[in-house]
Amino acid sequence: MTKNLYIVPYDFTIVGDAAVNYAMHIGKHIEVEIELLHVVKSKSEIEPNQVKLKKLIENIDAPNGVSFSVNVCVGSIFEEISKTASKQSAQLIIMGTHGATGLQKLFGSNAMKVITSSNTPFLIVQKNTVMNEIKNIVVPVDLTKESLQIVNIAGDIAKIYNAKVHVLGEKQNDELLSQQMKNRILIVRNQYEERNIECSIELMKQGGSYQRKVLDYAKANAVDLISIAYHSESLLPQFDTFAQSLITNDQNLPCMIINSKPASALYF
Repeated sequence: MTKNLYIVPYDFTIVGDAAVNYAMHIGKHIEVEIELLHVVKSKSEIEPNQVKLKKLIENIDAPNGVSFSVNVCVGSIFEEISKTASKQSAQLIIMGTHGATGLQKLFGSNAMKVITSSNTPFLIVQKNTVMNEIKNIVVPVDLTKESLQIVNIAGDIAKIYNAKVHVLGEKQNDELLSQQMKNRILIVRNQYEERNIECSIELMKQGGSYQRKVLDYAKANAVDLISIAYHSESLLPQFDTFAQSLITNDQNLPCMIINSKPASALYF
């Protein structure tokens, strides 16, 4: 059986440790190889950092079924993380926010820049993210087809943990838009029912901050993971406040996020 491969960009910080620990947390449930990826500026930095990473993993008490490898490469985090994950067909990139390697900081806006450079799903954690068993997953969807691209990935995590998925949408006053939203919800419900995944639907009132409503719902329903598809049409997508506020949420919840492909590439 081939193991799943998770890439963890690692920068020798507390938040990097949090990402490693969360990768092992998932690894308690499935066999996984965790590759620690460290990006440096020059070839002279490769060997000493390889030594540091190998020493690090020697001292990790990994769960059964979890193995580690190291990869130190020269370049920019905005290119090498995506390139490495694609080349190795990684299932997931688990990354911490607010870490730093020299000047290559992974704050919220730069984290979005990394995410939007890749087709591989990301799971973003913060240094204070609690490693709860994932029992409740919230999946916000909207009227776009792109927003549905997170559905299967969230379902994969739900199957691993036997978790319940809470699908959120906004009520629409316009009759046509209301029907479109109902159609989106029906698609999601059917997909989860076919996979025997427990699912609930919640349509929230329009108005106010959507991200705040998502986070309030998460808090009220003991949600352990937020899952979203990122599909901003902004020329500077790293400034999308919706996605950025969720990956750096004040509840320190882990956030699964995928950079969705244009619907035209998938449906037409």
